[in-house]
Parts: sequence; C-alpha cells; structure tokens
Amino acid sequence: MARNLELLFDSLGHFGRYQAWVYLAAAFQAISCGIHYLSSVFLAVTPKFVCGVLGNVSNVLIYNSSVSRMEDAWTLWTSTQSYMLVLLENGEVWELNQCSRSRRDDALDFTYKYSGNSTDFACTDGFIYDRTKWQSTIVTEWDLVCQREWLAKLTQPTFMLGVLFGAVIFGDIADRMGRRHVMWFTSTGQFLFGVAVAFTFDYYSFVIVRFLLAMVSSGYLVVVFVYVTEYVGIKYRTWASMHIHAFFAVGIMVVALVGYLAKTWWTYQICLSLTTLPFILCCWMLPETPFWLLTEGRYEEAQKVINVMARWSKVSTPCKISELCSLQGDLVNSATGDNGHSPVKKHNILDLFCNWHIARRTITVWLVWFTGSLGYYVFSLSSVNLGGNEYLNLFLIGAVEIPAYVIACIGMDRVGRRNTLIPFLISSAVICALLMLIPQDSRILNIIANMVGKFAIGVAFGLIYLYTAELYPTVVRSLAVGSGSMMCRVGSVVAPFCVYLSSVWIFMPQMIVGIMAFLSGLLTLMLPETLGKPLTNTWAEAIELGAKNSSTEKPPPAQSGGASEKIEMLSPETRGIDE
Repeated sequence: MARNLELLFDSLGHFGRYQAWVYLAAAFQAISCGIHYLSSVFLAVTPKFVCGVLGNVSNVLIYNSSVSRMEDAWTLWTSTQSYMLVLLENGEVWELNQCSRSRRDDALDFTYKYSGNSTDFACTDGFIYDRTKWQSTIVTEWDLVCQREWLAKLTQPTFMLGVLFGAVIFGDIADRMGRRHVMWFTSTGQFLFGVAVAFTFDYYSFVIVRFLLAMVSSGYLVVVFVYVTEYVGIKYRTWASMHIHAFFAVGIMVVALVGYLAKTWWTYQICLSLTTLPFILCCWMLPETPFWLLTEGRYEEAQKVINVMARWSKVSTPCKISELCSLQGDLVNSATGDNGHSPVKKHNILDLFCNWHIARRTITVWLVWFTGSLGYYVFSLSSVNLGGNEYLNLFLIGAVEIPAYVIACIGMDRVGRRNTLIPFLISSAVICALLMLIPQDSRILNIIANMVGKFAIGVAFGLIYLYTAELYPTVVRSLAVGSGSMMCRVGSVVAPFCVYLSSVWIFMPQMIVGIMAFLSGLLTLMLPETLGKPLTNTWAEAIELGAKNSSTEKPPPAQSGGASEKIEMLSPETRGIDE
C-alpha cells in the first residue's frame, strides 16, 4: 500500500497547507524533548562549597584578604586547594576545606599560616555553598558532594538509560496502537513527569521520575519522526525529517535562556515543563496517519483524512481508497501468484552480518551512530565548562545545529550521502585535535572551536538516519535503522561519563571523540554512495550496491516473500528511522 499511497502526494501536494500545519504542530513538541535531554546541565551544577560549621561567622580570612561575611568570601576563594579560615562569634577558629574541616586548638591565632595543633572533624554539619549564581540546585538541595558526588554524576546517565528504554517500548507501541495515541500519551507524560520532578522529595525519587520523563521524551521523539514522514511527500521528506533535529536544537537554546532567568532548580524545572502545555491543548486535533490506518484496514478513517487534506489543498477530486486497494490487489497477485500466499522469513540482528560485505557495512554504520551521539552530547554537555558565560555557550551550541542541518540536506542532495558524511567526520576529529592545542585561557578560541566541532558532528549525526535506511534492503531496513538507533542510545549513555573523564585529563573527552570520529570517517570510505539510486529490495541488490563483483558473495538462501518486498520497496525512507 505504501507504493500506491505515494500517489496521493502527487495530487494533494507533497507539502501542502494541511501537511505544513500537522508538521509544525508535531515538530513543536520536539522542542520539549531537547529541553529535557539537556536540562541536567543546570539542574546538577555544583557551585563552590566548603564544610559547614555550627555558629555565626564573624570573620573570614583567605590568605591576606579578610571579609566579614561568607557571601563575600567566594570571590576571594579562587583555588579549591586552599582553605577558608573562619572565626565564629563564640571565639572558635576553623579551617574549612571542601570535604574536611579542622578546629584550631589556639583560638587566639587568627593568621592564615598556622603551625600549632588542630583537631580534624568530618563534615557532619552540612556544607556552605556559593549561592551568588544559583540559589539552589539538586546538588545543594541534597548535598551531592564529596562522598555523594557520584550521585550527581549519575543524573544524566540514568536519564539517557531511560531514553534507551523509551525508544524501544514506544516505537513498538506506535506500530500496534497508532502514532497519534502514543504522541498524546508521551506529550502528556512529558508535562506531568516534568512538573513532578520539581516536587520530588529526595534524590532517589528525583532519579526515578526523571527516568520516566526520559522514557516518554524519547518515545515522543521516536514517533514524531515516523509521524511527519508519513504525512510529507517524498520531495520534501528529507528536509522535513532532518529539521525535526532543528526543533530539538531550539529546545537546547530554551534551556540556556531559562537557566539564565531561573535561579532555583525547581522553578527552572517547572518553567521548562510548561513548554509542553501548548501542544497538549491542541494535540487531540492531530489525525492518525493514512499509512497506519491503511495497514490496519481502517479504510473509511483513512479516506476521511485524505478528504481533509484535499479540502485544505483545494483539490476537488481526491484519490479514492478503493482505487488504491484495487491497484494494491493487482500488485500482490502479480507478485505472489493466484493463491496470494508467499513464505515470509522473520529476520533477526544476525542477518546484518550475513556475509563480509554486509557485516563490514553494519559495523561501520553502528560506529558512525555511536560516534555521532557520543560527540553530540560531549560537545553539548561540556559547553558549560568552557569558561565565560555558560548560558551563552549552551545557547550557541544549540544555535549552531540549525545551519548544520541545512548544510546536511544540501550536501546529501548535491554531493551525496557518503561524500558529505566523510569530510564532516574527519573535520570533527581535526577540531578535537585543535582543541587540545588551544591554550585554556583563550576562551573565545575554545568556544569557537567547540561550536565548529558541534557543527561538524551535527551534520554527520543528522545525515546517518537517512543514509542507514538506504544502505539496507527492504527486508531488514527497519531492523538496520533500529539497531543503529540502539547504538546511538548507547553513545548517549556513555557521553556523560566521557565528559567526567576531564577530571583525569582535561582533554580526555576531546581525544576520545576525535579518535572515534577519525576512525569512523576512514571506515565510511568503504560504504557505497546511495544518492540517486533506488532503494534496494533484496540482499543481492544490497550487496551489489557496495561490491564491485557481487558474484563473489552469495546472499542468504532464505528471502522474504516477493510480495512484501515489492509493496515496501518505495515505502518512506525514514519510516523506520527511530522505531
């Protein structure tokens, strides 16, 4: 049915007024996905801190500088290796470090250098935080420092683990129950769980609710790709699916703006969650896609959707479902014979390694998926640590993605998929190498280099979606793209840990991303170009796409029935992208 349904777009328009309304409404919610994916950069930020003491502080001494209030001491405390010397109103003198404290036995000696005796104490009286920039974060709320620091670092990886589960679960549900119902549920879940995060009472409830928020956010992002590609004709499908990423990037910019305005973590979280509200109020108006209705045999409902599209496009005689079904029946009969039956083999992930050509292709594609996701989140998450204004840095890191996707679309259509992917992977590796050569005090150069790196990896990350779908035959296309998406999720889970390795060596994240990008770029040289070539339908065609001498490789002996292959051959390239 997919082949014949494409004829609808020839009469109704590939991107008419109705499709534009549906696209913008559905893509708007992708902004909320971008928000929740990157919100942890300000939720779990760790300000300056020292061990707390009981009593009122009357004087603070740091080297030769003295102030009367703790609030004024943070600008003087430039190195965490040094301590703060505080004098309490009761006469006690304390040396305060980040994770330890000591009380001087000689309370009359209030000089920074001290050679007398002192008594060490654990940080049992809480911590004192610098609240000049952030009034509160989850770190200050639940004291996620010192021995509990690892809990703060787990907030983003556990969120990304939820993303992984959500992509698997909701992609399958969308095929069974329809795209519209899943979009309703996940968008409502984003609002409810997003607000609920702000009212969590401890760290563990916070992580659990955020995990659920990650599942529904990922679920929506998975289904919206499928939804918009089933409403947009083939002429505009590449641009439409690619620019869902652009809406996601807008969400990153919103995080920077709200982070600048909201100084407490719970108001910050509520403000971010409110972006979902406009979509919830109108999402019930979105129709189901004709593709899914036809596959479920709900022809009358599909005809109603087609009629609405025709009215918006001012088409007086829209296509009839009965005509499409008649054409479909002729196609099936010609493919299967009079009995209409054909054996169908169920494929599994091992089929992606059926011979040397396909196995090499699969390994390369998986590596590109992993590298694209890893680089994307490493550049995004580390942007707030570049120095200068962290809000502006994150805003620019999000803004640079929008032209990246425009360049990706133009490159894919003009010079080809592979010829666009390779130079941007290699260039991202070169940028990572340059970042290790730029002096740390050159903040502007570091910010510019990080933006260029994010731009390059953004082009590669956006391009691989469609390229993967074109590299595999119909019988395993969804399986191939789905497995690549799983590698993408693995990369997003690994990315936060990669960023934390900067505490071992400041350039460790860039070195890892650079090596992976360079290796991916070299291996991509072995992939075939797919620009201007029809979608492959059988294993033999897929092998011939990349092998100079296809006779040396034998396709798997079992093939899916010819009917299903012919029916699906011209299905939307990106239909299985995130399923």
